[in-house]
Amino acid sequence: MNSHEIQESPQESASAAATAAIGQVKEQTPALKGGISKVTLGLASVVVILLAIGIYSGIHFRVAAETSLAKEAEQTSIPEVRVTHPKAGQQVQQIEIPGNVQPFNDTPIYARTSGYVKRWYVDIGAHVHQGQLLAEIETPELDQQLLQAQSELKNAQANLNMAVITSKRWQNLLAKHAVSTQETDQALTDLTARQAAVAANEANVRRLQQLVSFERVVAPFDGVITARNTDIGALVDAGANSTPKELFHLSALHTLRVYIAVPEAYAGAVKDGGSVAMTETDRPEQNIEGILVRNSNAIDPQTRTLNAEVDVNNSDGVLLPGAYVIVHLRLPGDAHSFTLPTNTLLFRSEGLRVAIVRNNHIVLTPVSIGHDYGNSVEVISGVTQQDPIVLDPPDSLADGAPVTIAAAGKDGAA
Repeated sequence: MNSHEIQESPQESASAAATAAIGQVKEQTPALKGGISKVTLGLASVVVILLAIGIYSGIHFRVAAETSLAKEAEQTSIPEVRVTHPKAGQQVQQIEIPGNVQPFNDTPIYARTSGYVKRWYVDIGAHVHQGQLLAEIETPELDQQLLQAQSELKNAQANLNMAVITSKRWQNLLAKHAVSTQETDQALTDLTARQAAVAANEANVRRLQQLVSFERVVAPFDGVITARNTDIGALVDAGANSTPKELFHLSALHTLRVYIAVPEAYAGAVKDGGSVAMTETDRPEQNIEGILVRNSNAIDPQTRTLNAEVDVNNSDGVLLPGAYVIVHLRLPGDAHSFTLPTNTLLFRSEGLRVAIVRNNHIVLTPVSIGHDYGNSVEVISGVTQQDPIVLDPPDSLADGAPVTIAAAGKDGAA
């Protein structure tokens, strides 16, 4: 006898137990047959009902999910845009233009006579008045020429006096028929020549006296010495064939001229007599007032600008000549126009457009632009103050496209 015959496997034991149970059931089947039929029918009804409920729930859930997904897809397919509204134009607009500060009067001072610098009396930064002595020039040769000319004038005057006496004598003798008319005419002609010689010598003396007066170099107007280019003993050559050397440079700073180049677009609005505010880069908080006194009344064909001058009272010395300032030019505006940010404009082949949202759809509207302020532009026609204008519109934005307006404050929306 082997081990399989002695010991049964677990599977065989379970099979034997099941066979025994089936036998017992068969023996009891007639008695239980009626009860099992009722239980089976109840269980079948419950299963059918549960199955129907499960099928209905699954179909309903799937339909609801598909509906929600369709709505979400429809909403996400419509772009959301940020909008702004046009701002009404102002009665006065302001533009900023760089200005170049110049002295009201500015001149180099040269010597009018040749010689050597004897001494100078003022240096850079000195405030001088008209006629004030700036320097002296030694001209010994010119002094001697003046003495010679004065001596020649005295000699000519003496000859003239003698000619006058001689002329009178000859005229008296002619009245007595003691001399001929020819001799008398010669005396009168000699008198005329002596008078001309005296006049010529007087003119020469005045010329030399004028040159001698140029030994004193004086200020032609009130101002400040901005440069000194000479020193004691320096040679000064004022000859006609020499290049003059600047001794001093004088600038009038009580009033300054500020020159600005107004763009052609604003040239028509520039009016003389208006008040102008200016600031310096190192002092932007300090306003300097000036008056627009004149303009060139012509557009420069090279720069396409109008040259204008602003006069500034600089009695307190706030501005310095040669400085760089920003001129805040106030010009009359158009109250019937609007301003829009530049990031609302669409450049299309058919012209300039803006995207207006009407009934949640895009309407591409043509606009006319006036002045360009940099970050914004003046719109003359095409929009109203109530129109919601799309900010940063994409190039693919089409006319009639559906959109939604972003809520205020969302992603910086207007």
